[in-house]
Amino acid sequence: MKHVGENVVRIEAEALRALADRLAGSMAADFHRAVDLLFNCQGRVVVTGMGKSGIIARKIAATLNSTGSPALYLHPVEALHGDLGMVVRGDVVLALSASGETEEILRLLATIKRLQVPLISMTCDDVAERTTSTTADKSARSTLAAAAEIALDCSISKEACSLGLAPTASTTTMLALGDALAVALSEKRGFKEEDFANLHPGGKLGKRLARVESLMHSGDALPTVLATTKMPDVIYEMSRKKLGVTTVVEGDKLLGVISDGDLRRLLEHRGKDALDLTAQDCMNRIPKTIDPQEFAATALARMEEMKITSLVVVDGNHRVRGILHLHDLWGTEMV
Repeated sequence: MKHVGENVVRIEAEALRALADRLAGSMAADFHRAVDLLFNCQGRVVVTGMGKSGIIARKIAATLNSTGSPALYLHPVEALHGDLGMVVRGDVVLALSASGETEEILRLLATIKRLQVPLISMTCDDVAERTTSTTADKSARSTLAAAAEIALDCSISKEACSLGLAPTASTTTMLALGDALAVALSEKRGFKEEDFANLHPGGKLGKRLARVESLMHSGDALPTVLATTKMPDVIYEMSRKKLGVTTVVEGDKLLGVISDGDLRRLLEHRGKDALDLTAQDCMNRIPKTIDPQEFAATALARMEEMKITSLVVVDGNHRVRGILHLHDLWGTEMV
C-alpha cells in the first residue's frame, strides 16, 4: 500500500511521456492542423465531454478563454435538450471521449455535420497506430475519431487505477493535450502578458498585473508646485497630500521632485535659510519615473532596486499623470 501513490504518479507520468513522444512524432501533423483550425475559428471553440471527460473539457474551455481563445463548455445531455443551439456555423467543436463511443456525444454528430462545424476529437482508441489513408484503417477507429476532421490520440497503456477502471491516466493525458493546444494557440496568436492581465483583473494575480494608472494618485490627490513656489508652501503641499513627495511642474511638464529626504538634507545644510529658497533651488532634476501603462509588479521591482518609496508617473511626452507610492502597492498583496 505504501507504494500506491508513487505507482499512480509513475503510471500517469509514463502516459504523459508517451503523449509527448507522439506530439514530437506520429501526431505532430495532426496537432498542428488542429492548432491551425482553432486559430482560424471565426466563432468559439465548443468543448464537450461526458463524465470525467466532461470535467476535463470544462477545464480546457477555461484555459482557452484565459489565453485569448473564446470557448465554452457544452454539456452533451443538456445539448440534446435545447443547448445545442449554442453551436453555430463558424464554431469549432472539440469533443472528448476516452472510448470514442460515448452515446451522448455521438448523438450530437448529426447536428454538428449539418451545421458544417469542424470537429476535433480527443480519444484513447490508439489512433496513432493507424493511418488515415484507407477506409479499412478509418473504420478501425472509434466512431467519434472516424467522424472527426482531426483525431488526436490520448491513448494510454493502462489506467493508474488498480482495477484499471477509473479514468486516471486517460484524463491526465486529455488535460495535458488540452493545455498543449491552448498554449500553442496563444503563442500563434501572439498572446502577451498585457493580454493575460486584461483577462485576469481579479484575485492576487490580477492585482500583480494591475496597471500603474489604476493605482496612482492623480487629480487633486497629486502634490504639485511650481518652480517659483517658496519652500514654506512646498512643505505645506507635501504635508497636505501626505505622500512624502511633491512634483515640480511647468504647466503639466515635469521639472523635478522634492522628497522628505531632500527636505531633511536641505535643512541640515542650510538651516532656517532653506525657507527662503524656491522649489527649483531644491528639487531633484532627474526624478525616477514610470509609464502609466506599466504593471504594478514592474513598479515594485523598480522601487526595490532603487530603494525608493515613490515613482512619478509620466506619459511619453513627459507630462505628469500621477504619483505611485509604495503604500499603494500594499493593497495588491505584493508587499
